[in-house]
Amino acid sequence: MKIAITGGIGSGKSLVGEIIKEKGYPVFSCDEIYNELIKEKEYIEKLKRLFPITVKGGKIDKKALSDTVFSDDAALAKLNQLAHPMIMERLHKQMHNVDSQKVFAEVPLLFEGNYQSEFDKVIVVTRPLSDRIKAVCLRDGVSEREVENRMAKQYDYDQSLDELIENYIILKNCGDISALRVAVEECLLTL
Repeated sequence: MKIAITGGIGSGKSLVGEIIKEKGYPVFSCDEIYNELIKEKEYIEKLKRLFPITVKGGKIDKKALSDTVFSDDAALAKLNQLAHPMIMERLHKQMHNVDSQKVFAEVPLLFEGNYQSEFDKVIVVTRPLSDRIKAVCLRDGVSEREVENRMAKQYDYDQSLDELIENYIILKNCGDISALRVAVEECLLTL
């Protein structure tokens, strides 16, 4: 069974993935795949052709890339068209190459990329908006406005998911780490 873990920026997807991994399940991450991809010469060259100002000295300037794509919907669409298929191909290879009845994948842009049908179940991690904003500001060293701009480009998890997918579970991240561990354990029992 392939299970996606998704949710808005700052919801705690990675932490949920870590807890699931601690329970002995294989967990893969699109963010980790992307972090490998952006070090590869072939990808950097493709990105440079799309956004010349985002590559300096043969390396991606993450700030310049972020400023470019989060201020221009067309630029974000171009980046997603380049990166998402490559990420998802690698993700599915990784998931296929493990021997486990349940395999998990952290997929931040699951609904934005319309990838939900590629998974048997989806865990949607939710968290209060103010907590999400604070977490991203601390993690990424960015302003609240920058976080809000990123959030505006993502799927709104406050709306109903029923039109997008049938097999999903809402996992609420609204307490401390011990409360989240309990929520994850309860979620795993339903799979």
